[in-house]
Amino acid sequence: MKQAMIFAAGLGKRLKPLTDTTPKALVKVGGEPLLKQVIVRLRDAGFTRIVVNVHHFAQQIIDYIRANNNFGLDIRISDETEKLLDTGGGIKKAMSLFDKNYPILIHNVDILSNVNLAAFYEQGQESDATLLVSSRKTKRYLLFDDASMLCGWTNIETGEVRSPYPNIDVRKLHAYAFSGIHLFSPYLFPCLEEMPDKFGITDFYLKWCSTYPFKGMVMPDLKLMDVGKLDALEKADEFARTLADSDALPAIDDNKNTNNS
Repeated sequence: MKQAMIFAAGLGKRLKPLTDTTPKALVKVGGEPLLKQVIVRLRDAGFTRIVVNVHHFAQQIIDYIRANNNFGLDIRISDETEKLLDTGGGIKKAMSLFDKNYPILIHNVDILSNVNLAAFYEQGQESDATLLVSSRKTKRYLLFDDASMLCGWTNIETGEVRSPYPNIDVRKLHAYAFSGIHLFSPYLFPCLEEMPDKFGITDFYLKWCSTYPFKGMVMPDLKLMDVGKLDALEKADEFARTLADSDALPAIDDNKNTNNS
């Protein structure tokens, strides 16, 4: 069995005024809601159980899924209407909805990409968590050692560095941007129990990366768009039409230049 979780609970503030009456997950790109695009891609990749967390206009999302007969899948709702729990807290609240024998592919609802999700799911099971990353330019980067293992985070604009390792040397590490797509093992559920109700998944990974193997997987030819902003939405229709799945997901190149700023 393959199982996944779609983060669909966000307020979608960057998509206002569209999200004044509609949840971000139901904003249309290429004529179809973002949620449908992600669900269909997961279904086509062989996923049979999907957990969707909801908060903002939660009932609209629930009604939409029901109206489409769950897209022929085992779709379960993790209800966060009382309190938005952020990405890490969202996984923690949804733990009981998963089969604890299989890893969970986590996918933001507002991410469109050419990632081969089936290949990523299979290849990512070598570690307790595998994060899909790329060399695209951003302000915030995850930091990996020569074995592709997560060991920190940095904001190149402010110079802030976060890591459980003392005296970490950013210059000797590989800096990559996170894609919002990752594979999470139920083996880590006891660690989630030790976290607060609301927290970001990056905070979780940085807290536990010195104890458990969290690997970065690079897709050099990654085509990815965060459709969470109005200006991106204008370009998203064409992007959605031109996406093509990648045949493979290469591992991190240890000899790659680490300066991606």
